[in-house]
Amino acid sequence: MKAAVNVIIPALNESAAISKVIGDIPDFVQEIIVVDNGSTDTTAEMAKNAGATVLLESKKGYGHACLKALDYLKNSDQKTDIVVFLDGDYSDYPEQMSDIITPITDNNMDFVLGSRKKNLSEKGAMQPQQRFGNWLATRLMTLFFNSKFTDLGPFRAIKYEVLNSLDMKDQTYGWTVEMQLKILKQNFTYCEIPAKYRNRIGVSKVSGTLKGTIFAGVKILIWIFKYSFK
Repeated sequence: MKAAVNVIIPALNESAAISKVIGDIPDFVQEIIVVDNGSTDTTAEMAKNAGATVLLESKKGYGHACLKALDYLKNSDQKTDIVVFLDGDYSDYPEQMSDIITPITDNNMDFVLGSRKKNLSEKGAMQPQQRFGNWLATRLMTLFFNSKFTDLGPFRAIKYEVLNSLDMKDQTYGWTVEMQLKILKQNFTYCEIPAKYRNRIGVSKVSGTLKGTIFAGVKILIWIFKYSFK
């Protein structure tokens, strides 16, 4: 039976990129859900015109946007088997989605992470602070949880029933690490797929600012240490 795949894209002022992202998403996807997180540009209009379902979430934060989409799915009449998370800045390669979901559809994996490999990334696609933050966070996860994760990248796929069981809470920058920590703590199966990565369109709202970088780093460390003592 063909899996019902839905895509969630949190977006904030991504009008220059969102149509490209949606246009590269494979045809097997059932529904593309773009959550406009308070954009002041035409992100919502562009996403709707490109064929996406557009939700509005005024409370700023990556987690707030993701939670809005999950609430939408819970109240939808459509069946969902797999949820794919993807950024709206065109830094990921949506056409790799088939590779990302295959371990779930073919091998019954619970969670798959698109790991951004340096040899598959454009020069400058990941800022030095991003690479250091990833290195530190994944090393701590290995130390405390014997994790095999090498990245905290946003491009990921998860069984819908597993996602619901994680009871996600983070409302801002800790969403991705919270998900991975709960996968580890609850002994769900997981793997990584090498993912290509390119320079985003526009300026990052996280790594592109000092405030965003520091806040994201602090939130990630808080989640890791919180779970290390549970």
